[in-house]
Amino acid sequence: VQFVESGGGLVQSGGSLRLSCAASGFTFSNYAMGWFRQAPGKEREFVATVSWSGASTYVADSVRGRFTIFRDNAKKNTVYLQMNSLKPEDTAVYYCAARLGFGSAVNTADYNYWGQGTQVTVSS
Repeated sequence: VQFVESGGGLVQSGGSLRLSCAASGFTFSNYAMGWFRQAPGKEREFVATVSWSGASTYVADSVRGRFTIFRDNAKKNTVYLQMNSLKPEDTAVYYCAARLGFGSAVNTADYNYWGQGTQVTVSS
């Protein structure tokens, strides 16, 4: 199982970034996917999840209306996180994760595979 995460970087407050997580080594379309983040000194927290088909999504209250999760099962085996109206408090390492199951899972223990993380820094 391998994930290649990209799209992180430094952006000013109010800006946008799109994170990508390309997966291989497992049947991507069978797994729900999620994004989590971890700021220095804090626990890893849930950001968003998308069902195996892409038809259902759920995002954390802290990012609702600003972040969107979606996936490409047909060509790229990739899950994306579009982040708009970024705030300094969004600064963290962002991780993608895969989960074999149904429903919207928000706990790290529910996910089977994890990416290596990509840094997002939002300056004020």
